[in-house]
Amino acid sequence: MTLSLRPYQEQLYADARELIRGGARSLLIQLPTGGGKTVMVAKMLANAASKGYRGWFCVHRRELVKQSVITLGESAGIPLGIVAAGFPGDRHQAIQVCSIQTLARRHELMPKPQLIVWDECHHLAAASWSSIFAAYPDAVHVGMTATPERLDGTGLGKYFEKMIRGLSTADLIRDGWLSPYRLFAPNLVDLTGVHTVGGDFNKRELNALMQKSTVVGDALDHYLKHAAGMRAVVFMWSVESSIDMARRFNAAGVPAAHVDGETDSTARDHAIDAFKRGDLRVLTNVDLFGEGFDVPAIEAAFLLRPTRSLALYLQQVGRSLRPAPGKKEALICDHAGNCRMHGLPDDARTWSLDGRLKDKSRSDAAPIRQCSYCYAVVPAASVVCRHCGFKFPEQPREIEQVDGQLEEVDVKAERARAREVEESYFAKAETVEQLTRIGQLRGYKNPDWWARSVFKGRLAAKAGEEARKAIMGGMV
Repeated sequence: MTLSLRPYQEQLYADARELIRGGARSLLIQLPTGGGKTVMVAKMLANAASKGYRGWFCVHRRELVKQSVITLGESAGIPLGIVAAGFPGDRHQAIQVCSIQTLARRHELMPKPQLIVWDECHHLAAASWSSIFAAYPDAVHVGMTATPERLDGTGLGKYFEKMIRGLSTADLIRDGWLSPYRLFAPNLVDLTGVHTVGGDFNKRELNALMQKSTVVGDALDHYLKHAAGMRAVVFMWSVESSIDMARRFNAAGVPAAHVDGETDSTARDHAIDAFKRGDLRVLTNVDLFGEGFDVPAIEAAFLLRPTRSLALYLQQVGRSLRPAPGKKEALICDHAGNCRMHGLPDDARTWSLDGRLKDKSRSDAAPIRQCSYCYAVVPAASVVCRHCGFKFPEQPREIEQVDGQLEEVDVKAERARAREVEESYFAKAETVEQLTRIGQLRGYKNPDWWARSVFKGRLAAKAGEEARKAIMGGMV
């Protein structure tokens, strides 16, 4: 079967082939959620198989294995083997769809691949991922993701030599490849008591205020008010809150189900299939559907999971942006107010293998915890002690839910306000580094050159003004 790519996908595919022909052994392709990364993967793997090469497509969830088999095997007609628990395997096939968890246990028993494609490659820092990556230095590694940085903002330059950027979310919406959206969010944060320093908010006080995890309004009430009858995904902050939310939806006559990573695979598949058919209108979850959940019919996303991670925020809102027949626009109800921290879903963003610039007002020290069994110190995010294997008891996330109504965000006004802030920063920028950052945010192709030119012009203007003052002073 001939694979048909969209024009921007063809360009990304051609750019990737050119880099590999030029000797690149690892590259990353960035394309927003819903931009169609899997169909590009299908063409890469089909091309590799036609030349007698072996290729692996590595994914990290059962749902993604099933979706990949449908796209690569049924739609693209590629003969496949599957390396995942509960699926029949065929190691003799040149192309394998692999669950990371299963592959970590079996990869040494399999013929070596010449090409490995990593879905949602921002997870590569995880031990199971990175161990497989390191085991095949002679293979070409291609990473695919909408958000090419780890959840803490760290870049992926450790794994990839080059990065190719696709169209932006705004471009994809403009061209009809993604759906327009309406965004509802809490009103602006109450900044009463936050002092100003040098014309801007005190960073320490502002940071302390934003650290408070507050969810505004009730998702069920807002669903009935703005999204009645729509298929919606609700992102909750804990398993308990997700189960309770599904119960409340069902009690209100809205068919709903909770699913999480521990849900029995048969029950989880049944719930997802029922949602796709429309028998279920709502799925509640905790981070399970933030990545790779490809259901274009999702019309609404409800965010009740506060996060400081830009990547997680964009992955979640992106679930609702895929177009579908009869779907005019997506609805996003951001009860956690994440858009106030991270911006609009289609804001211009600059991605880099170096990651985001760190806020110097925040500590660079990573949070830690101590194992109560062996007393070793490990990262605070650890679920299991890396030294003794002790499983840490789950601590319930402290989230305060308060009454309130979300207001529709005036996207044009938000963009105008953002431009005013940008112009203010531009006027205050005093170094080439600060100007370069502004150039990156504006999407300039060569922000370094632009920054140096502006800085040079400012120095010349300042020297001219000082000379003028000196002449005028000599005349007095």
